[in-house]
Amino acid sequence: MEVVSNLPPHVLALDDDPAIRELIADYLAENELRVTTVATGRELAEVMARDTIDVVILDLRLPGEDGMTIARRLREESAIPILMLTGRIDEADRVMGLELGADDYLTKPFSPRELLARIRALLRRAKAQATVADAIAKVRAYRFGSWELNVGLRRLKSSDGQSVELTNGEFSLLTAFLSAPQRVLTRDQLLELSRLHNAEVYDRSIDVQILRLRRKIESDPAHPQYIRTERGAGYLFDAPVDALR
Repeated sequence: MEVVSNLPPHVLALDDDPAIRELIADYLAENELRVTTVATGRELAEVMARDTIDVVILDLRLPGEDGMTIARRLREESAIPILMLTGRIDEADRVMGLELGADDYLTKPFSPRELLARIRALLRRAKAQATVADAIAKVRAYRFGSWELNVGLRRLKSSDGQSVELTNGEFSLLTAFLSAPQRVLTRDQLLELSRLHNAEVYDRSIDVQILRLRRKIESDPAHPQYIRTERGAGYLFDAPVDALR
């Protein structure tokens, strides 16, 4: 029997500005979220060690240990949603934070209503990812065309017994396609599905990794029969797929 928790989601906010911590704590608490605020990376680690956290709000500009280092460590340890706080002119910080695995960002000063909306969106996305991850975890292998991908062994073999080596990123992208065949997937969707396998896949590298995948599974990579480009929309895996559970 599935047990449904009545506890509201728990948000952990790290910012060295007491006024911002108070604003976040008061507004989110008024909107039925549990909130813990901290001022340092050490305090954040202590809370993470004792409590279950659903979303982390992380200021990237911190004295001492910077937010980039903390974001990198959080992403290495878990898939917890991370919402960055940055200054308006810190575009390089935003780009780096997203590449390190942060899920969204807000620039200071920010609207509390927008903060709440973004947190709720991250919570919905995390719940949907957990559902997809549970379904994918039950799949032993995928079969398409003359290929079989053993998920547990991360091994791709053709019908004639040929094994093809895949990088972590290629494996995760191929699994993302096979879990949603004959559906157009945007780059954002491919990124989210790829993160289920803790792969280092970034938006700017998706096209390159798809090109490499085509060279490995397509008989004619210049005219792909499996991974098709849908211009202005994304990519589509255009073949029937059998999932073995």
